[in-house]
Amino acid sequence: MTPRSILRFARWYVREITGASGYERYLTRHRSHAPGPPLSRREYERLRTDQLDRNPGARCC
Repeated sequence: MTPRSILRFARWYVREITGASGYERYLTRHRSHAPGPPLSRREYERLRTDQLDRNPGARCC
């Protein structure tokens, strides 16, 4: 593996673990399935946080 590919993988991994890539996936799904304007990033993060608070799953805190 080249240093560039290692850095690319590390960036992808961190974004997946932290949830930072979720908004991009939301926009992709929204464009193909939902009418109307998409949520702003702030609205999306608020909705996501509220859902995690209602259903914490395996979180420790």
